[in-house]
Amino acid sequence: MKQIISPVKGTRDFYPEQMAFRNWLYEKIQTLSQKYGYQEYDGPVLEYLDLYTNKTSEEILKTQAFTLQDRDGRSLILRPELTPTFARMVAQKAEQLPKEIRWFSFGRAWRYEQPQKGRGREFFQWEINLLGPESPEADAEILAIAADYLKSLNLTSKEVVIKVSDRSFMQEELKSFGLTEEQIMPVFRIIDRKNKISAEQFNQDLAKEGISLEQAKKIEKLLSEKNFSKSPWLSKIFESLKLYEDIFEYFEFDPTIIRGFDYYTKTVFEAWDRGEGFKRALFGGGRFDNLTSQIGGPKVPGVGMAPGDYAAQVILEEYGKMPNISPKTAAVLVTVFNPELSSESLKLAAKLRKANINTELWAENEAKLDKQLKYADQKGIPYVIIIGPEEAENKTYTLKNLSAKSQEVLSLDEITRKLS
Repeated sequence: MKQIISPVKGTRDFYPEQMAFRNWLYEKIQTLSQKYGYQEYDGPVLEYLDLYTNKTSEEILKTQAFTLQDRDGRSLILRPELTPTFARMVAQKAEQLPKEIRWFSFGRAWRYEQPQKGRGREFFQWEINLLGPESPEADAEILAIAADYLKSLNLTSKEVVIKVSDRSFMQEELKSFGLTEEQIMPVFRIIDRKNKISAEQFNQDLAKEGISLEQAKKIEKLLSEKNFSKSPWLSKIFESLKLYEDIFEYFEFDPTIIRGFDYYTKTVFEAWDRGEGFKRALFGGGRFDNLTSQIGGPKVPGVGMAPGDYAAQVILEEYGKMPNISPKTAAVLVTVFNPELSSESLKLAAKLRKANINTELWAENEAKLDKQLKYADQKGIPYVIIIGPEEAENKTYTLKNLSAKSQEVLSLDEITRKLS
């Protein structure tokens, strides 16, 4: 036998069972986004590499980006995230768009990283952004959506937490320790890795950036404090979050949350598993005030987040909360009794579909009825219709309920009413 070519490493095949979960998650995302007044959009999966240069995570751009060249030699990138595309779309029509832009999307992204639990090279990501207002209330809205999302997945505040920080506050604190402007971003990247490396490695990395032992101790003390009152911005955000119902327990201040994306300005946050099953952030987000101006448009401040489908599945499996869903099937299978009656089956299927009833028609003329019934049962189709010689003569139909193991002879109108 010839060997079947495997899918590309880090990608997934979505059989109907996997599509059922993806569709379930998308419906949750769409419903929640629209509940807060957000409109759906999408952009191209291919962009010019320049759109992402100096506007995304340095790690993503240098080690995880899927890049290629077109036939004219221009460098392209398979989008590793959607935020720069979103910013470009806003910048192109900034003067025509409303003052507050609420958009969301759910689409594919690619990153060349080591496939592991909860992470692949191709994934689906929900990106939801609010552009226009430069206010803590706007950030609180995105954070509230994040908590509502976790609640919609039936995850409690005892199982997951959203850790929030303020990059501008952290930047000022680091400057007060004597760090130069050039040292800030490298130190931010080290802080972002703090929970993934040892304390010894953390201090060694700081030393490589010219951080003295005294400064390193001050940074350690800053990262251990849980008091956000010195940040007026965060204080207002937490005050706003208290006004939302039943979500405040999902949040806590954590100064180690920095996020690796260079475009973040003030608020940054990440959702984490409180248990030991998932040792990376479930998703994250934050405020990006300068991204539209960095790509040549007017400044339109914004805030957003981007949860992925991989992490959602892993955390739901960990807590035994995966939904019990199956691929959608037709409401009824119209069987073919014999070749002479196949036209009667086809005409009935057409009439049922015209009545907006999802209908499958058996596609062979000479299959035994038992085989057709077994197929419907295996696929989870609840009803089958049999049109034998007697039914055809009387212009009636036998409707068989497979789960109840019952059947009745009905007219077309009666069947249509029953299946509707």
